[in-house]
Amino acid sequence: MRALRCRECGREYPLAATHVCEFDFGPLEVAYDYESIQKVVSRERIESRPENMWRYRELLPVAEEPTVGREVGFTPLIKADRLARRLGIRELWVKNDAVNYPTLSFKDRVVSVALSRSRELGFSTVACASTGNLANSVAAIAAASGMKAYVFIPADLERSKVMNSLIYGATVVGIKGHYDEVNRLCAEIAGKYGWAFVNVNMRPYYAEGSKSMGFEIVEQLGWKVPAHTVVCMASGSLLTKIHKSYQEMIGLGLASEGRYQVHGAQATGCAPISSAHKAGLDFFKPVKPQTIAKSLAIGTPADGFYALKVIRETGAAADDVTDDEIREGMKLLAECEGIFAETAGGVTVGVAKKLIASGRIPADASAVLCITGNGLKTIEAISGHVGQTHEIRPSLREFETLLESDSRLTTTK
Repeated sequence: MRALRCRECGREYPLAATHVCEFDFGPLEVAYDYESIQKVVSRERIESRPENMWRYRELLPVAEEPTVGREVGFTPLIKADRLARRLGIRELWVKNDAVNYPTLSFKDRVVSVALSRSRELGFSTVACASTGNLANSVAAIAAASGMKAYVFIPADLERSKVMNSLIYGATVVGIKGHYDEVNRLCAEIAGKYGWAFVNVNMRPYYAEGSKSMGFEIVEQLGWKVPAHTVVCMASGSLLTKIHKSYQEMIGLGLASEGRYQVHGAQATGCAPISSAHKAGLDFFKPVKPQTIAKSLAIGTPADGFYALKVIRETGAAADDVTDDEIREGMKLLAECEGIFAETAGGVTVGVAKKLIASGRIPADASAVLCITGNGLKTIEAISGHVGQTHEIRPSLREFETLLESDSRLTTTK
């Protein structure tokens, strides 16, 4: 790390707990000394390190060795041949952060970075505004690190995600409002109490953790940047950081240069970025979320402008899917590849299906789908939509009757 730099005017700031430029209120981002990094980083050196996200530590914003979340990352990249055939594309890969350690979402990456940096800056209390997965991750990783945690969530969040925060002993505060209202309150609390809010005053460091997903994709593909990547969008930050990770891999000579596109996926019930892109706009209009994909329900996305810019600059596309299409995407991924993704994964698969069908992702191409969370967290969304159990007495005759009935149904489908 060299400094924090404003993404608008380029002014630089010390590497402190701050996130907004005082001149134009632009967001701050970590700037690196790439010349120094290039002297010490190579494919061979990275490959010699333990298989976790910290094998790329020179490109992550910590000053010393990481102290938090040292087992996070390096999740599977799965060649999804059966799903590829169903979607009508030559080659398909699934980056499966539904099995990320410890809370089964990509948020473990960003939290590990934010809390490691928070410790370096002397914080002992951490907090976040969350649509669910981030709350789980902050609660779990803070507990493992001996830090006090406060998590603020919309009060109507999925019960499984609420329980997954409470179990770790964090103070969980449900706000009677949508995520944007939660976020506004957290900005006030961060200013008054001076805690390390991972996605407020620690946001420049926190957001960089998402790059590790992109680094891993490149390495797992044999040090190649995929031609097409489909990323779900809430704040839009993950998409921008996947793009940044590809740029860094190319710039440092770790991956060969070539054209690539980073496509964005949203739920129709909360699609400010997708709607703006399809309308040909470089700005979005805030919306009030109404979707089963609660982890993507951010109506005023902090990085929406920058996500639109990346989509446009890489020649990519953005689209959105309805609640029914989200469920269908979840079922497709589960039935074809045995991966149970949360609703955000259904969004990614559903949008990929649309982009392939429309030719925005060519049928003869190769693509990577980024799956960001586990389906066990969003059971409510599919309850009543995935069939039901068959109950029989402990009788072979009853089972054979069921088997015959099932065979007839299968034949007629």
